[in-house]
Amino acid sequence: MISTQGIAPAKKGRSKPVEDAAPEELPKIGKTKLTKKQLNHYREMLLIKRAELVGDLSAIEAEALRSGSGNISHMPIHMADIGTDTYDQDFMLGLAESERRHLREIDDALQRIEDRTYGVCQMTGKPIPKARLEAKPWAKYTIEAARIVESQTG
Repeated sequence: MISTQGIAPAKKGRSKPVEDAAPEELPKIGKTKLTKKQLNHYREMLLIKRAELVGDLSAIEAEALRSGSGNISHMPIHMADIGTDTYDQDFMLGLAESERRHLREIDDALQRIEDRTYGVCQMTGKPIPKARLEAKPWAKYTIEAARIVESQTG
């Protein structure tokens, strides 16, 4: 038996599928109430942090590649040394992935500045407090919304 639960009945003259309907629980994200000067301040903070991350990421990736290069002069003699080297390389690559994710968050925040939606919670549509933006300028949620997101993602 095929379930029809959740399927909207067809209406005459309407060809728009149900999947295209806007979800009602998501708020419309409004424009920021931050001034141009404030937005420039946060843009500078984000660009500085981005430059730091790019440098860190380059160093981490270079170290991970160097440790796993297979250079004969650094070839471990004992199997435990091989395991340690593999662990170190995996650890460095994990750090690099974390830094890349952080870099994407910063790039997203810079895009929100350009779109004039920076400082507005993407879940609730409420303004994100300036103290939170000073501490974490790439924040896209208020603290309350971030807690909800974190509890849902584990």
